[in-house]
Amino acid sequence: MFDVALRSAGGTIALVTSFDEKYPPENIIDGSLDTFWPTTGMFPQEFIITFSTLMSIGNIKILCSNVKELCIEKSTKTEPVEFEPLVEKEIENIDGQMQREEIEASFMIASFCSNIIHVIIISCSKPCRMHIPVTSASHLRFLIKSAFDHFVSIHNVSVNGTAVH
Repeated sequence: MFDVALRSAGGTIALVTSFDEKYPPENIIDGSLDTFWPTTGMFPQEFIITFSTLMSIGNIKILCSNVKELCIEKSTKTEPVEFEPLVEKEIENIDGQMQREEIEASFMIASFCSNIIHVIIISCSKPCRMHIPVTSASHLRFLIKSAFDHFVSIHNVSVNGTAVH
């Protein structure tokens, strides 16, 4: 598996709902933790990552700040349309520090939601892990429904996966 979202691996940003030329959305997938994409002060905000081909997703990692409610959806279509819910999460506020979320593919079944397989909260000072069904996607949509402040920053999204043949 490798990071299929990286720009160098063919990943692209298909859509963003806010733009600042000093902090372009491509910063999300440039592989650097020193760059970021900021939102404007309105919510919801979203961005779509498009892969070079249909990918089997192993895990998704996101490094961000001030995100409160995050929804991730997937599409297997050629164009970024007809998204299906993958996981929805309220992220813990850690006073402006970086939030690290890791979402892993899993076969474990939870009874509370058919789209979420298993959720493990480690602690607010460590990465939070969530488990999702093993899935494939051509596009992932990240919907930031609300925030702990007027602005959110997305520093990095990595998606470990392999091409579906």
